[in-house]
Amino acid sequence: MLANIRETAAWLQARTALRPEIAIVLGSGLGNLAKQISVVDAFEYKDIPHFPVSTVEGHHGRLLFGHLAGRPVMAMEGRFHYYEGYDMKQVTFPERVMHQLGITTFIVSNAAGGMNPNFHVGDIMLIADHINLFPEHPLRGQNLPTGPRFPDMHEAYDHTLLQLARDIAAEQGTPVQEGVYLGVSGPTFETPAEYRAYWRLGADAVGMSTVPEVIVARHSGMRCFGISIITDLGGENIHTEVSHEEVQQAAQSVEAPLARLITEFVARLD
Repeated sequence: MLANIRETAAWLQARTALRPEIAIVLGSGLGNLAKQISVVDAFEYKDIPHFPVSTVEGHHGRLLFGHLAGRPVMAMEGRFHYYEGYDMKQVTFPERVMHQLGITTFIVSNAAGGMNPNFHVGDIMLIADHINLFPEHPLRGQNLPTGPRFPDMHEAYDHTLLQLARDIAAEQGTPVQEGVYLGVSGPTFETPAEYRAYWRLGADAVGMSTVPEVIVARHSGMRCFGISIITDLGGENIHTEVSHEEVQQAAQSVEAPLARLITEFVARLD
């Protein structure tokens, strides 16, 4: 696997002169941010050695190198999910390549179902912590030399970056929530009983991504910052049906304010 990571990183470095230290996963809610990036080089996932290919509607499948707020960035326009049939090594392969390329700050977004009774559809939730309920751990197997065998996860989401996002949201007048994200394999949306159970377990929102990516990014020494878009609700006395199309629509409704927040966030990163 390490040989594949190095081969992929070398392939990319031979084809772009940019050497960014910031990487962004343009998940649900950050589609509009791709338009704000001044793209220098773009690569289709299918053309990148050893890269999986995104199969989910709304995930375009391109790796972008360009500038955002005057800063060089690397951006994934679409991610890979465990429910697509990939194993965790494939799901998190991009984060391994990011580390090999010199990325030090990792920004990720997702769509999530909200269990917190104070949440509403369309809320932006800053991720303060996560709970991992995926059936396979991304660090299972041989330990790669990017980090220790038993990495500490007490600050999976960097507290300094979290405070920076709070400050920017307040300045821009963008309401934000804050909470714990729980990761599950999918692809089914949650039952009412599962929503209630996850809320009692200590989660505010649930989704099918992000957690494996952040675990590997932290194992690789990256600072992590995450955002969830609350696209549906579940929990006590809430019985609503949800579809992938409705999730996409809810995420798109907050793309503009979220893009402003992340653009300013990138501009202020030290």
